[in-house]
Amino acid sequence: MYKLKYSKRAQKDAILLKRAGLKSKADNLLKIIRDNPFQNPPFYEKMLGYSNVYSRRINKQHRIVYEVYEEIIVIAKMWTHYE
Repeated sequence: MYKLKYSKRAQKDAILLKRAGLKSKADNLLKIIRDNPFQNPPFYEKMLGYSNVYSRRINKQHRIVYEVYEEIIVIAKMWTHYE
């Protein structure tokens, strides 16, 4: 099991997810990520141009973007990437 660390952006995004009614869906994905960031399904994508950055869809518009280290996963953002 990994330890999750949230960026300031991800902390702000969590508030937006709660307002949008997507908190429970995001929480389920975060639990999966914490247990095994490479579990498939649900499908995850490696971000092009980065060495250990991955994303998972919350819904069609929003994603959780995270970076995997040895014992820590940094949640970079959890809101739209279509800005």
